Amino acid sequence: VQLQASGGGLVQSGGSLRLSCVASGFTLDYNGIGWWRQAPGKERERVACISTSDGNARYADSVRGRFTISRDKAKNTVYLRMNTLAPEDMAVYYCAGAVDSQCRVVKGGRWGQGTQVTVSS
Repeated sequence: VQLQASGGGLVQSGGSLRLSCVASGFTLDYNGIGWWRQAPGKERERVACISTSDGNARYADSVRGRFTISRDKAKNTVYLRMNTLAPEDMAVYYCAGAVDSQCRVVKGGRWGQGTQVTVSS
């Protein structure tokens, strides 16, 4: 089981990025995926997650309305579209799965390696 996150980079404030998380070793048909982020000196924060059964998404208050999580089952990939980025969004972003209905990583779940998002003001 492996999760590969990518898509981070440098963007100006107000810009957009799309992160990808490719899952191998398990299928999104039965497993939810979430995105977390961690900025220097701060605790890891859950950003968004998408459930397996109905595709329902949950978002942190800090990103709701700006970020969108989606999935492509055919590609076994989950995306995080981030719009209107601000300096406070700057962090290393991680995907993890599987997650349960409460967006908690299940026992034995895996974390991707992280992708850096840098937002210049």
